Amino acid sequence: MDTRRLLRIFATALGTAGLLVSGCSSGSSAPSASATGSAVPEDLEPYYGQKLRWRDCGVEGFQCTTMKAPLDYEKPDDGDIKLAVSRKKATGPGKRIGSLLVNPGGPGGSAVDYLQGYAAIGYPAPVRARYDMVAIDPRGVARSEPVTCLTGKEMDAYTQVDQTPDDAAEIAKLNKAFDAFADGCEKNSGEVLPHVSTVETARDMDILRTLLGDEKLNYVGASYGTFLGATYAELYPDRVGRLVLDGAMDPSLPAVDINRDQTAGFEAAFQSFAADCVKQPDCPLGTTSAAGAATALKKLFADLDAKPVPTGETRQLGESLATTGVIAAMYDEAAWPQLREALAGAQRGDGSGLLALADSYYERDPSGKYANLMFANAAVNCLDLPPAFSGPGAVEEALPAFEKASPVFGRGFAWAALNCGSWPVDATGTPHSTEAKGAAPIVVVGTTRDPATPYKWAESLADQLSSATLLTYDGDGHTAYGRGSDCIDTAINTYLLEGTPPKDGKKCS
Repeated sequence: MDTRRLLRIFATALGTAGLLVSGCSSGSSAPSASATGSAVPEDLEPYYGQKLRWRDCGVEGFQCTTMKAPLDYEKPDDGDIKLAVSRKKATGPGKRIGSLLVNPGGPGGSAVDYLQGYAAIGYPAPVRARYDMVAIDPRGVARSEPVTCLTGKEMDAYTQVDQTPDDAAEIAKLNKAFDAFADGCEKNSGEVLPHVSTVETARDMDILRTLLGDEKLNYVGASYGTFLGATYAELYPDRVGRLVLDGAMDPSLPAVDINRDQTAGFEAAFQSFAADCVKQPDCPLGTTSAAGAATALKKLFADLDAKPVPTGETRQLGESLATTGVIAAMYDEAAWPQLREALAGAQRGDGSGLLALADSYYERDPSGKYANLMFANAAVNCLDLPPAFSGPGAVEEALPAFEKASPVFGRGFAWAALNCGSWPVDATGTPHSTEAKGAAPIVVVGTTRDPATPYKWAESLADQLSSATLLTYDGDGHTAYGRGSDCIDTAINTYLLEGTPPKDGKKCS
């Protein structure tokens, strides 16, 4: 796969599971109230009235700037947080519609990287012709005062900890790893850690909407980006323009249900991979049945748990990294040939292929440096919802349900969901239905065999939002827009360009 496609896939990869010198150009001014005419609280007027000073990014065709938002919206006088913004102006032909914000999900995926590496050059040309393509790295992410928790070496160790503990000693080691991760986040990012919630990021987006001069927010969000978009609609229904929520999350679910549903989603994705694999002459999991392939994969994981294999560098491939590598390839069927090759290599004692997939998932570069994706992912998730589990005992009680959801991945997903149990900041969000009464039509997109955001979440979100229509892609992989379905792309393009949503319940393949 090419670099842009990998960026697109792995930027949206995490969902909610625990486991991218310039000269100044003209700036723009903004009114002291939102562009819809709604009054802005007096203590937020300086933020809504700031000027964006655009400069060359050093990436051809793109401009960059920094905007300020209050670190704590409840106490705006207590200090600012600086947020990175980038745009590529509408190329024409055709009349400019406005700005189109994009977010790739995560949480923790860099929207600026996604914009510059994929969206502003890979979205359909008619959309890019009529919209300024815009992204803001959410607070705590990438260029926007990023949350930092562990060093590269510490992260290497963390990603190799056994997440399917077999005895009390291994449970204690895993719990200690979660504690150390949380302690590192508090030590290195204690000031920003309580203020990276989805609600706060949605409020940042409204400031940016005004600074861009848009009366309404036009937005495409993928995976976790759908939760962010739905949250914006809930807060500001009168400011909703054209919102596409692709690979939808369900905001009404508690964390344990989200993690268990994702477990089932990855099982369904693996079954699709396995059914395809056994038809291929190079399938390393056998050529008889999907059930046989699952048995072979579980055996490989068990073998790697007992005896990790070399990778050509200092790290060895054990069960945890191997599982992450397999999970990474579930997001897009285009990665299946690469996964077959990597699995065959691991069976021969060469773990480099699965390690490369795992490193892409974790955004680890060859020098051993990690992007802050995993740190921000935990920080946002642990703030948005109370923890799935309070301790190891609760995990053990839930294991049968997780293993039923996925005989292959269930045990590891259950233990991974313990990560927020050690978090140093209490959650500020709760599960709730999101209606956004009064919002303009919103398009919710679901993929029937999406591993990270199961299809039933899209159905649920579309039911909750008062103005939503559901667009379905019958297929594999995570999210649907721009993944090869002319039916999906045409429906979304028509909505973005003309404002006409697809008929509710429309299905594509």
